[in-house]
Amino acid sequence: MKDLPTATEAPERAILVGLITPAQNEARAKEYLDELEFLADTAGAVTVRKFTQKMNGPDSRTFVGSGKLEEIRQYTEDNDIAMAIFDDDLSSKQVANIEKELKIKVLDRTGLILDIFAKRARTANARTQVELAQYQYLLPRLTRMWTHLERQRGGIGMRGPGETQIETDRRIILDKISRLKEELRSIDRQKSIQRKNRGKLTRVALVGYTNVGKSTLMNLLSKSDVFAENKLFATLDTTVRKVIIENLPFLLTDTVGFIRKLPTHLVDSFKSTLDEVREADLLLHVVDISHPNFEEQIEVVNRTLADVCGSADKPMIMVFNKVDAFTYTPKDADDLTPARRENLSLDDLKQSWMSRMGEDAVFISARKGINIDELKHKLYERAKQIHLTRFPYNDFLFQTYDNLAEEEEEEEEESGADS
Repeated sequence: MKDLPTATEAPERAILVGLITPAQNEARAKEYLDELEFLADTAGAVTVRKFTQKMNGPDSRTFVGSGKLEEIRQYTEDNDIAMAIFDDDLSSKQVANIEKELKIKVLDRTGLILDIFAKRARTANARTQVELAQYQYLLPRLTRMWTHLERQRGGIGMRGPGETQIETDRRIILDKISRLKEELRSIDRQKSIQRKNRGKLTRVALVGYTNVGKSTLMNLLSKSDVFAENKLFATLDTTVRKVIIENLPFLLTDTVGFIRKLPTHLVDSFKSTLDEVREADLLLHVVDISHPNFEEQIEVVNRTLADVCGSADKPMIMVFNKVDAFTYTPKDADDLTPARRENLSLDDLKQSWMSRMGEDAVFISARKGINIDELKHKLYERAKQIHLTRFPYNDFLFQTYDNLAEEEEEEEEESGADS
């Protein structure tokens, strides 16, 4: 269900700004801004227009050139724009210079993501992790924040510590960071004990880009009611459920989704969440196959797993979700040019690099329940293999319902014969 603004909190009107560079062509810049618009919508803002500029790299003073900044300033004045969101991180110097010219609130991608995390955090654990990430984000920007001490502002990008009081010096900020890190270390110890107390059950973790359907799949497999919606970062808190497929019980974990340019300090602060991935025996990498650039999203997740979690080499099943939403544009019969990505059907994709994955790939729709039985079968076989490798003489596997029914019939026959 879409979050609706309250009567006292009208959505903020925003413009988005990105660059087209030699390392980021026009198509990719457009896609990144589309994702930034989705982030802004999740935070509660309305995107009115997107601005791009071709440059070799960001301007050290104002990110974009002076001419483009003047164009943006004129547009924001004429259209009652409250906020400018930039698709890359801004330095405190850039923020100060841009705000001086535009005279509106300026936010970068990291600040927007942090605001969404602050809005989504539900448990004390998640709130502590988000607060730590916020202070680490604010620390190098203290000079800029101090200039606004006399006019505290609310809204997107100003939740959490920046909303109530800006501390009077760097020492207080560092003290808060130190305290929050200690709290998280305590949380990590508690979580570690909880993981040890879960016994010998095989652990399976859902990983993937944000908004690919992990929580929906979690609900389907575990028959639970984990919060899920069509917004980025709907899930921040790690959820663990016990799942039984046939005669095999295992633990299934839903984790926070990854995203491009995810702030390093934000990943670090969510260490206790990522520990669930580190300690998992099997990963289900969920992919939104209907997304036009799902291959890049796969690379982002794999890179994050390798760099942060050290989990890229774990046993993994690729779960290509949302097959019901997949679309493509067939080529004209007289078109002799090579087929492009958007011309490939789902069957064509299955015959491409995906065919080399063999039993490690499955194509489903969690929302429509398509091909879920095949996923359960693959999950059962892989989880059972892990279980039996670890406990070859363990009788922990449950009896199947069919076996139980047969035994009950045999017991009834024996009791009838005795009587």
